[in-house]
Amino acid sequence: MIRTLLRGLCRLLFRIEVHGKQHLPHQGKVLVIANHQSYLDGLLIGLFLPFRATFVIHTTVLDNWLFRQIFRYVPYLAVDQTSALGMKKILKLVDSGEAVVIFPEGRISTTGSLMKVYEGPGFIAAKTGAQIVPVRVEGAACSIYGRLDRAFPRPVFPKISLYIQAQEQIAMPEAANSKLRRKLAGDAMQQLMQRMLATGHSEHTLFSALLQIIRLHGRRRQVMEDIRQTRDSYGSLLKKSLALARLVSKISQPGDTLGVLMPNLNSTVCLIYGMSAVQRVPAMLNYTAGAQGMHSACVTAGIRVILTSRQFLEAAKLTEMVAAIPDVQLVYLEDLRARFTLPDKLWLLGYALWRPQQVSIPTSADAPAVVLFTSGSEGKPKGVVLSHRNILSNVTQIRAVIEFSPHDKFFMALPLFHAFGFTAGAILPVLSGAGLMLYPSPLHYRVIPEVIYDRNCTVLFGTSTFLAHYGKFAHPYDFNRLRYVVAGAEKLADSVKQQWMDKFGIRILEGYGATECAPVLAVNTPMAQRAGSVGRLMPGMQYQLLTVPGISRGGLLHVHGPNVMLGYYFHDHPARLHPTAAILDGHTERAGWYNTGDIVEVDTEGYVHILGRVKRFAKIAGEMVSLEVVEQIAVHASPEHQHAASTQPDVQRGETILLFTTDAQLTREALQTTARQLGSPEIAVARRIIVVKELPLLGTGKLDYVALKLLAESQQ
Repeated sequence: MIRTLLRGLCRLLFRIEVHGKQHLPHQGKVLVIANHQSYLDGLLIGLFLPFRATFVIHTTVLDNWLFRQIFRYVPYLAVDQTSALGMKKILKLVDSGEAVVIFPEGRISTTGSLMKVYEGPGFIAAKTGAQIVPVRVEGAACSIYGRLDRAFPRPVFPKISLYIQAQEQIAMPEAANSKLRRKLAGDAMQQLMQRMLATGHSEHTLFSALLQIIRLHGRRRQVMEDIRQTRDSYGSLLKKSLALARLVSKISQPGDTLGVLMPNLNSTVCLIYGMSAVQRVPAMLNYTAGAQGMHSACVTAGIRVILTSRQFLEAAKLTEMVAAIPDVQLVYLEDLRARFTLPDKLWLLGYALWRPQQVSIPTSADAPAVVLFTSGSEGKPKGVVLSHRNILSNVTQIRAVIEFSPHDKFFMALPLFHAFGFTAGAILPVLSGAGLMLYPSPLHYRVIPEVIYDRNCTVLFGTSTFLAHYGKFAHPYDFNRLRYVVAGAEKLADSVKQQWMDKFGIRILEGYGATECAPVLAVNTPMAQRAGSVGRLMPGMQYQLLTVPGISRGGLLHVHGPNVMLGYYFHDHPARLHPTAAILDGHTERAGWYNTGDIVEVDTEGYVHILGRVKRFAKIAGEMVSLEVVEQIAVHASPEHQHAASTQPDVQRGETILLFTTDAQLTREALQTTARQLGSPEIAVARRIIVVKELPLLGTGKLDYVALKLLAESQQ
């Protein structure tokens, strides 16, 4: 009777929704695991699970009088999970066939994200062979029953949902001793918890996700600022997005793809969310690609209208270049403002701001959300079509493995036309309740450290090249507030890692991604990192490694997951979507799989080690040689300079390796000595060394291998 009354009361107060009841087991050993968001979690899980379960709680919980009264009506086992006796009690309970509920984090989250996962629950699951039923609690962390601080509004009666997910099992790991087996089982439980947090979310578009986070944090919360000293709260972000949506609707139709040629400014972020609201697809144009590159992108994506700013074009000296792009209409935001008439203002202030969900055009989560373009570092750029689900899934995956809080402030100088900059700059911080500082160029090496210091930024994303320059010019105290520095887009140089550790005491987290994967595929995290790797794959991703003839180590990485793109637009077939697919079994295409083009190894604990791109192997006298290895030899021989390898045809040997370097003193003898020290083959030593003032870079900071290849082929 009391149980029924409590269930009804909770349904009334917290609007409880339970999803995934079909995943509940019918018999056998059952271990229910859940994330721990609030003091309500145990009560709600106990009330809404359709079977009787015993809760494992820490002995200190019973020190509280209120909880002693609650647990009079709930079966429980009070133990200290760190003690051997407590573990034996839990094992005995699970083996007896009693359903057991346990919180692997052991404590209520103080961040809203996953905390440290203890090894005990994983070992229990592996030892007993129990069916694990993951239950994700959502909505309770921000309430007064959680332990988040007052950066959140902390409602008294939040809406709470329980997501029951498919059963899993953890097999007892094979290891040399019980201590290591326990650790590996704990790692498996941590990854299971991350998958639980990263999957099964409700359908959203970029705009509806924005509305959800506004409801959580309130419209007054400050979220963005840029170099023009423009500051926006969630309320002003919403207002500007709706105004831009109204204006864009006057010059286009739902479903249209419009070019966006804008710098890193608040208005650009507002434009992205506004276009999402009215079912327009922004195609983010690379303004460093030149008139020919931008024209190619417009043809590829079927772009007829480019949204830009006259002030930006004049400041960046792009006016003549953009005017030379044929067959497109340039629409300036300055001119659009004049078309925002009195009826539009009344619509915005009197209706749209109060009913934003009603004025948006309903859109599927699987509809295109943005078109980004590949860097063209190894060929003609392609249009990468990412859906709302792709982008938001990647955001959720990132947040499942790295904890971001409303106290964080992101510094974003990577351009928004780059996948790393788009997801980590326009989407991740805004939808995490964190602050965002937008900066227009990553090339201001002396200024950027000062801005990071002045704005108290705590999160920095960059490439190895950019981080090296920031580290060189920064004062040792400029980065004292940084909690996370994440490197991607190119291999992180060991010298840069050491530089940041020695000068700033900061450990750089290296990641790995691709535009086609929205973009993060793997990343080292504070809870799981391995030197020499790019971390584990994002939760919810599958992979296969295919053998490549002539390459003895590793395999060609193919991935599948919710963040993998819808498909490509090709220059030869403009605006025609070619769904992503890959050949995995030798003859049949598998839909939804993406061939990364990278040769990797995945170790026994799931860490990904990049060996090189399949296109960046030279075939010399019938033997495959990784150009990545060639470059690493040069880096070890001359760590203070930059190096890049390419090839040119050779009639006798097939190909010859050329090393471009900024070190005028580097010799083949030094490279040969270093190769012997590293255990690298003699054939991996570059045959020719060419000294250059600087290496060619793309606007994103990556090496321009197309320009490098042309330079190599021009050498006599």
